[in-house]
Amino acid sequence: MDMTTDTKLEVTDGFHLVIDALKLNGIDTIFGLPGIPITDLTRMAQAEGMRVISFRHEQNAGNAAAIAGFMTQKPGICLTVSAPGFLNGLTALTNATTNCFPMILISGSSEREIVDLQQGDYEEMDQLAIAKPLCKAAFRVLHAEDIGVGVARAIRAAVSGRPGGVYLDLPAKLFAETMDAEAGKKSLIKVVDPAPRQIPAEDAVQRAVELLKGAKRPLIVLGKGAAYAQADADIRAFIEKTGIPYLPMSMAKGLLPDTHEQSAAAARSYVLPQADVVMLIGARLNWLLSHGKGKTWGGKDHKAWGGQKFIQIDISPQEADSNVRIDAPVVGDIGSCVSALLAAIDSTAGSNWVKPPAEWLTAIAERKNKNIAKMADTLAKVPKPMNFHSALNVVRDIIKANPEAILVNEGANALDFTRSIVDMYKPRKRLDVGTWGIMGIGMGFAVAAAVVSGGQVIAIEGDSAFGFSGMEVETICRYNLPVCVVVFNNNGVYRGTDVNPTGGSDVAPTVFVKNARYDKLMDAFGGVGVHATTPAELRRAMEEAVRSRKPTLINAVIDETAGTESGRITSLNPSAKKK
Repeated sequence: MDMTTDTKLEVTDGFHLVIDALKLNGIDTIFGLPGIPITDLTRMAQAEGMRVISFRHEQNAGNAAAIAGFMTQKPGICLTVSAPGFLNGLTALTNATTNCFPMILISGSSEREIVDLQQGDYEEMDQLAIAKPLCKAAFRVLHAEDIGVGVARAIRAAVSGRPGGVYLDLPAKLFAETMDAEAGKKSLIKVVDPAPRQIPAEDAVQRAVELLKGAKRPLIVLGKGAAYAQADADIRAFIEKTGIPYLPMSMAKGLLPDTHEQSAAAARSYVLPQADVVMLIGARLNWLLSHGKGKTWGGKDHKAWGGQKFIQIDISPQEADSNVRIDAPVVGDIGSCVSALLAAIDSTAGSNWVKPPAEWLTAIAERKNKNIAKMADTLAKVPKPMNFHSALNVVRDIIKANPEAILVNEGANALDFTRSIVDMYKPRKRLDVGTWGIMGIGMGFAVAAAVVSGGQVIAIEGDSAFGFSGMEVETICRYNLPVCVVVFNNNGVYRGTDVNPTGGSDVAPTVFVKNARYDKLMDAFGGVGVHATTPAELRRAMEEAVRSRKPTLINAVIDETAGTESGRITSLNPSAKKK
């Protein structure tokens, strides 16, 4: 008699190992777009309880993953198909790396043996080689038993040190590869302390404190790195204890309320060239700060140093001296650095800490109050048709009444005016184009902000910027997200007034269809579309959107002559430099 028994081993496959590895590390949401070879992965992930947010274009899914990473300090996951889908996601991955947002782009790919011999497989591309120079790290997993290691390495690379984008390449046949379920479970890695604290050196902290103590006109600049750190209480305590004026970069607005008495934002053009000691907290001296030199900083020309001494708090020692000399680099994670600075001030100066000289604070207050009053006069005007100021006066009031709402902002003039007019009151509530000034982040950021926070999102879009990701209003409607999109419609890029110099029938390259009805796009997908031509109509529509939490798009008609070429960065245009 045959005594053998037919025992069936429990097995798992690459699909489930990827899902299990992500879930083991507390990742519960995937942003992406299904297709060969990852369609089944999206279905299985949803079946396993993960939230899968499916977009209409991979770049928008990638932008969503990137800003989710900024908001949560966990890597946002973007899942794409191979080749074209991968390339679409790559722009977002590179932008995430530039902005120090933790993100992992996971893409299916063709089989290695076919790619290496260039045999012409479906969507054949050496994706790993393309991704490597454009992100912080890139890995490929060839065997199911290595999925746990691949995911763990990607997570650690994305969030440790200076955060950034990571590419994870998963060839198609990996997904169907099977292995013993128990062995598969043991192969997964729960990453321990993926972003360990980096404590600053005591002498570096003391050097910074001594430099601040001797300053006559000190200034603190807060960057989005300070917002990402979520060290809000210590940053506020440090600023208030020292009494030093501060200048928030755009995504750092709200770390302290923009209405805080120490905010020097309304006197930016005065404080930058006049300051003698500048402390950078999570801010880099890149183009957004004129590289720390030039006329912005009081230099005689665009290459000249203005004479300031700099203290820089950054997790990357390589950031110091990137443009000008850093007199007191403090290297470590921002939370640890600010905490150490607070302790050093208490121990070295105690209650005897001397706040900045009154003449410095008075001079800032005078210019700040003058500029705020001038802005108030401008905002009080109600021209017909609306301009950016009269429309943004409404947005300003809506955000003031709803400080927990997240503001997404992109465009040229729509970006510049919103940044200077709309006050923020809470940290990480302003999400915008960041270091690259890239257009097209709007709807991806808006979707992710709503998914991550569960709260109201208000997206202020230039009509040109909206065009890059506008189809995602269908995604907003599909998931019934509380997103209110306001498109500032002035009929073109920058303005709608350019003309074809030849007199031909083609419109100028910067001009769109006149009087376009962007609100009809939202209507098409079952959301609420509103056409607003006055501040009163805009106010009613925004208040109703916030009250109802329904997907809403407001076509806000702006005077087509409003705005300037390239907004505040006109000087970067070669033609402008010749004038």
